[in-house]
Amino acid sequence: MGKINGCLKCLFIFFNVVFAIIGCLLIFGVVKASIYSQQLSSLGAPGLAWAWVFAIGMIAISCLGIYAGSSEKSLALKLFAGFMGVGMIIMLIFGIIVVVLRNKVRDNFRSASSEAVKQHMDVEEFRGMLNEIQQSGQCCGLVSAKDWGHDIPASCECKSRNYGMFGNSGCSARPQGSRGPNQIYVQTCGDIIITWTDFLFNIVMGFFFGFAVTALLGLLVSLLMVQQVKGQHQGGSTSMAMKGY
Repeated sequence: MGKINGCLKCLFIFFNVVFAIIGCLLIFGVVKASIYSQQLSSLGAPGLAWAWVFAIGMIAISCLGIYAGSSEKSLALKLFAGFMGVGMIIMLIFGIIVVVLRNKVRDNFRSASSEAVKQHMDVEEFRGMLNEIQQSGQCCGLVSAKDWGHDIPASCECKSRNYGMFGNSGCSARPQGSRGPNQIYVQTCGDIIITWTDFLFNIVMGFFFGFAVTALLGLLVSLLMVQQVKGQHQGGSTSMAMKGY
């Protein structure tokens, strides 16, 4: 006979399986994001080391929860509860760090000068990344179109005045003395990147604070399961004592 309520046990294992899958998806996302991390980190964007630690840690703790729930061992449940308590505190700390980091990245992009950007324009990967952003975001240059020097790429070409996904994508004449399209986008890619990063940081903030609440619930449920296991042991011990008597 199981020591833990069957519905509670199934629900506990189910949510741990879900979080293990989320951890695998996070690893996939980190691998994809690592393509651009090196270029963006030079402009003040955070690295991905903590993302790797978080994703791997989530998978490991979820596997521990699955084992603890299926085996109904008090030690494993207590260990899982301990991780949940520590995880709740860590999630709250990370959430606060993300708020501070979002403001720092925003200020770095806004204070970036054309001279600082030109140091990265010689890197082919950076130029290719900026070209992709210009095509999808309807913008030109990171700080201004002058970031490209005298050769403005075709991705800066503005064919009509319209409102894109990220605001007004109006047109203007290309800088004097430069070659390329006659009409280029007024909006810079730095503004679009700020919009993207703000959106992503808000998601990450909700992610961490949401996981803090989830960790609290996991802590309470695992403690409840520990009490049920203890109650079963105490009940079994009393029964044996009565039989002996």
